[in-house]
Amino acid sequence: MLTKTFVTILISAGLLSLVSAQEAFTTEDIRAAARLMGLQFENQEIDSMSAKLEGYLDDYSDNREIKLNNSIPPAAYFKPFPIGFEISEREDIIDFGDEKTERPDDINDLAYYSISQLGHLIKSRQITSVELTKFYLKRLLQHDATLHCVITYTEDRALRQARMMDDEIASGRYRGPLHGIPYGIKDLFATKGYKTTWGAMPYKDQIIDVDAAVVEKLDAAGAVLIAKLTLGALAWGDVWYGEQTRNPWDPETGSSGSSAGPAAAVSAGLVPFAIGTETLGSIVSPSTVCGTTGLRPTFGRVSRYGAMAVSWTMDKTGPICRSAKDCAIVFNVIRGKDPRDMSTIDAPFSYEYKHNNDTLTIGYVSSVFDGNYPFKMQDSTALELLRGLGITLKLVELPDYPSITFILGVEAAAAFDDLTRSGDDDLMVRQIQNAWPNSLRATRFVPAVEYIQAMRLRTLLIEEMADLYEEVDIIAHPSFASSMLWITNMTGHPTVVVPNGFRDGLPTSISFSGRLFEEGVLLRLAQAYQDATEWDEMHPVEFRN
Repeated sequence: MLTKTFVTILISAGLLSLVSAQEAFTTEDIRAAARLMGLQFENQEIDSMSAKLEGYLDDYSDNREIKLNNSIPPAAYFKPFPIGFEISEREDIIDFGDEKTERPDDINDLAYYSISQLGHLIKSRQITSVELTKFYLKRLLQHDATLHCVITYTEDRALRQARMMDDEIASGRYRGPLHGIPYGIKDLFATKGYKTTWGAMPYKDQIIDVDAAVVEKLDAAGAVLIAKLTLGALAWGDVWYGEQTRNPWDPETGSSGSSAGPAAAVSAGLVPFAIGTETLGSIVSPSTVCGTTGLRPTFGRVSRYGAMAVSWTMDKTGPICRSAKDCAIVFNVIRGKDPRDMSTIDAPFSYEYKHNNDTLTIGYVSSVFDGNYPFKMQDSTALELLRGLGITLKLVELPDYPSITFILGVEAAAAFDDLTRSGDDDLMVRQIQNAWPNSLRATRFVPAVEYIQAMRLRTLLIEEMADLYEEVDIIAHPSFASSMLWITNMTGHPTVVVPNGFRDGLPTSISFSGRLFEEGVLLRLAQAYQDATEWDEMHPVEFRN
C-alpha cells in the first residue's frame, strides 16, 4: 500500500487523481518531495510554502480541464542561433548532375537504382510511374513478413498519384527529379484518409485527417507515397505495437530506431527513399544499423506540421536514402519555412554535384578516434581516405558539458501528458525501465527550474559550438562513440551519416556534422566520400530479388 507521503508526491507530479489531494500537505510530504529534487528546507520554510503548493495543485487541476492535444506547441520557440548569427542571403545553387541510364532487362534490377536513375527512366518514358509504384508495392508486400517495416499501405492513393504523374509526363509537364518516384514515410506523419498510429497501441486506430507538411511538399514535387512505415512506439526503439522491425542484414536482429521502418525499407530496396525523424539519434542509429545514408537537417529547416511531437525544441525531419546525393534531392523538396510551424526558418541551399572539396577543413577529436570502440578501424580508414582526397584535417576539442538530455524527457512528458495521466501507457508493448512509459512517469519529477537551467546551459553550448565552427567547416566523428550525437541534437547542427564498412557482417557508419544551414557542404563531402568508396553500393543479399 502507498503511504500518504508518496501518494501526495505522485499527485504533485500528476500521476494520480487529484481527488485524493483534499487534505493539507504535511511537513513530511513536502520534505520528501523536495528530496526528490535534491533540495532541503527548514520546517519554518516548509510551513510558509504549504498553502502556495496547494494553490499550485488547484491551478494544475483547472489547467487540465482544457484539452491539449499533441499538435499544440508551447508559446516559446527554440532557435539554434548563437549571438550575432545571420543566415546567408546567397541564392540557391542546385545542380544534381544528369544520371542517364537505360531500363534494365530484368525489372528486379531497379530495386537499388538511385533517385536520379529512376527519375531519368520516368522522364524519358522508359518506365511509367504506375509500373514503378506497383513494382515497389510488390516488394514491400513480399518482404514485410520478414522485416515488419510497414504499418499501412497507401496503395489507392499511390496509384491515383502515379497515374496523374504519367498523364503529366505525356502532356509535357515535368515536376522535377521526384516526379513519379515512390517513397515511404514514418508513421508519425499525418496523411488524409489513413491511420497515423505513432507505432503505439493506444493510438493504433488514430486518424488525423490532414496531410503533414512534408507530405504536401512531396505531393507537389510529384513523389508517390506508397506506405506508412514503422517506428518504435512514440519514436523510441524499433518495437511497435505489431512487432519488432528487423535489420535486412540480419533479420534476427532489430533495425534500431526510431526511424526503424524507413531505414529497413530503404536498405532492402523496398522504397527508393523514405522520410524519418530524429530527436536524439533516430535517423543516425537505424541508418547505421541498416547501412543507409541519412540526413538530419539543421533544426527548423523542415516543417513538422502534421507530425507527432516528442520534443518541440529537438524534433527534426530528414530523408533516409541510399546516397548523399539522393538525400540532397529529397531535402531540397521538403525544406522551407511554414507558418504552421513557428520554428521553421528560411535559408538558402546549395548543392553542386561536381564541386571541389579540397578547400574544406574537417575537424576531428583524436582522443575519440584513438579510443577503443567498435567502429575504430572503419573510422580511421575513413579519415585517411579524406586526407587522400586532399582535404585538410584539423584536431579539435569538443565542449565539455554535463548531459542535459533530460530536456527531451521533460518535453515528451508534456507532449504525452494525457497518456500518462489516463493510465493508457500500460497498453504499450515495451514496459521495461528504458522505455517511454517509465521515462514519461519519471520525468514528471524534474523540476521546472532544472529544465530552465538546462536550457540556459544549452545556450552556452550553442555559443561554444559556434566558436568551434569558426575553425573548421565540418566535424567528422564516430556516430556513437563521442558526445557529438547529443551535442549536435541540442545545438541544432546538421549531420549526415554514411556507411563506412562492416563489422561482424553488419554495416558500420561514420558521421559528419556541419555548420548551421550548411547541409549542401555536408552532402557534397559525403557524396565525395561515397564516390571514392563502395559501401553505399552494397546491399543485403536476401533482398536483391
